[in-house]
Amino acid sequence: MTTSTRDNPAENRYEIHDDGRLAGFSAYKLTEGRVAFTHTETLPEFAGRGMARQLVTDALDDVRRRGLAVLPFCPYMRKVIAQNPDAYLDLVPEEHRDYFGLPHTETA
Repeated sequence: MTTSTRDNPAENRYEIHDDGRLAGFSAYKLTEGRVAFTHTETLPEFAGRGMARQLVTDALDDVRRRGLAVLPFCPYMRKVIAQNPDAYLDLVPEEHRDYFGLPHTETA
């Protein structure tokens, strides 16, 4: 089984594929310098295999490489960031962390 994650800008979403089949996606709205993630979903036949977490971490890693900030409106995206503050909290602008219920330091 081969999984891959890629940005699909035409659909405004990151997608994870399993052996070439769409397994899930994380929808976003791109604004100047920021990616607002709005929804993450794993298709039912792929649920329970850790694909949502892989999708989100791959998307966050790509956003970091692109030098963009993250606005995690998606509850699952917020959860992954909160559980991994040393890896991803810095992607959320400090002035927006209260709104998303996230701490203000990476060591929280």
